[in-house]
Amino acid sequence: MLAVTILGNNSALPAFDRHPTAQVVTMEDQIFLVDCGEGTQMQMAKYKIRRSKINHIFISHLHGDHYFGLIGLLTSMGLLGRTQELHLYAPPALHEIIGMQLKVADIGLPYPLHFHPLITDGPILRETRFEVSCFPVYHRIESWGFLFREIRPFRRINPDKARQYEVPSSFFDRLKWGESYLRKDGVLVENQAVTEPAAKARSYAYCADTLFDLRTAERVRGVDLLYHETTYLKDLEEQAGRRFHSTTVQAATIAREAGVHRLLIGHFSSKYEKLQVFEQEAREVFPNTDLALEGVTYKT
Repeated sequence: MLAVTILGNNSALPAFDRHPTAQVVTMEDQIFLVDCGEGTQMQMAKYKIRRSKINHIFISHLHGDHYFGLIGLLTSMGLLGRTQELHLYAPPALHEIIGMQLKVADIGLPYPLHFHPLITDGPILRETRFEVSCFPVYHRIESWGFLFREIRPFRRINPDKARQYEVPSSFFDRLKWGESYLRKDGVLVENQAVTEPAAKARSYAYCADTLFDLRTAERVRGVDLLYHETTYLKDLEEQAGRRFHSTTVQAATIAREAGVHRLLIGHFSSKYEKLQVFEQEAREVFPNTDLALEGVTYKT
């Protein structure tokens, strides 16, 4: 399963019961936190997200609405007795900021915190079943997007056929990756006889605060689910550009040009109380668009 749960969908100022940016990405049995604006801990409690399940945190950039909740979360994890290691991926300056915060408070974390500076685009985390990469977006300060991809075996086992051809279950993992099985009697069981093509691996791209730039479409081409910031409605395109943000139409254009399956829009300006127009404007360009609503989980 690949799913995204929205914890915060607003921009800099909390307003209208909307919170600064934070979301949780679930892949298989892994939970990743992406950005950590003010109030993230309260949102995690509200939507029953277990802190102890989070082993990787990704921070896109160092504007407060994307990381001011982080130091509180890190220290709460310690107070709750966390001992397992935690990995943090963020612009390099955040390492010094966290160190200073812990130092002036005379606090030590009772668990290993591994800091991974975001310096260049490319893979930043790879395990057997998934890979996470980062890519630059185009904001007023250094800002990064994140791409989550499943890694799936090439083949899917047909258990009935495997039993019929006397392939032991101990060999199943090798079947998934395309190997054929040589039986003890010398008969070679071709892989295709006992397997079927695996389902397509799923993918999710998170585009943090950014200007409209078609280079982003190349970075997220063909993903199943794309989140793109949409701070303003289309009539404020000039203001969006001055502030290094995007509009509804611009985000939808990225989705269309990238050939993605589905678009989520968020990071709404606090000048707007109602959000329906955001969805309407984006759907004029890219019909399969939804608002990123807090507390909702979007599955691919």
